[in-house]
Amino acid sequence: MKQLKKWSMVAMLAFICSACLTACSSRNDEAAVATTEDHSEFVTLTDVVPDAILEIRYFGTYNFVGQRIDGYEAPTALLTRQAAEALKAVSDDVKSQGYRLKIYDAYRPQKAVDHFMRWAADLAATEMKPYFYPDLDKSVLFEREYICEKSGHTRGSTLDLTLFDMTTEKDLDMGGTFDWFGPESHPDFCGNPETGEYTGDNSSSPTARTITAEQFEHRMILRRAMLAHGFKPFATEWWHFTLENEPFPDTYFTFPVK
Repeated sequence: MKQLKKWSMVAMLAFICSACLTACSSRNDEAAVATTEDHSEFVTLTDVVPDAILEIRYFGTYNFVGQRIDGYEAPTALLTRQAAEALKAVSDDVKSQGYRLKIYDAYRPQKAVDHFMRWAADLAATEMKPYFYPDLDKSVLFEREYICEKSGHTRGSTLDLTLFDMTTEKDLDMGGTFDWFGPESHPDFCGNPETGEYTGDNSSSPTARTITAEQFEHRMILRRAMLAHGFKPFATEWWHFTLENEPFPDTYFTFPVK
């Protein structure tokens, strides 16, 4: 009977994943066309942006899975040459305002995305729930598209980042952690990102969480700099940006981060 229940759960998750793939691909414009190991058009991010601070979360254990993610063989960040050069302009911009870029993730190999999928299917693996998704049952992560079979990061021109304040020598307070699963991570949480206006509207938060006007403005500083230099934002994550004219919009890369 236990074996039957186990296989029933696997079948249910497979169905959910299949349905989710279509939604995720549509939302992120991620219809897989090609995969390749070729890394000739990639650069080490800090070779182009030497002022960037690296905190590669998936090389360590402080992430929503709670362990090093497959495919991350070094705590470094890789990007396509075009994305890295655009990011250099962002770095120069924020440096003039007293900040530096801190990078959480850049290119992400497909092996890492597959690791996320396996983790999401294991409903008992909830060690990091208090830190990244306390308001959610893990079983909804597929249907709400927090976990998908394809990621824009795997195309090499997407990255996750925040700002480091050179005056306080601390990360700028964004009112929430990277990889928080919930509406509190949305750029429009408590404000209008198109106008930069803080509204304080936290009605989308299931537990009435909120962020301050200052925290919202910090998110906007990052957003304005990224958009000014050729990156486009993501509707559900204040830290996630993709190069508008990414060079490989239909290619998913498989080489490891090293």
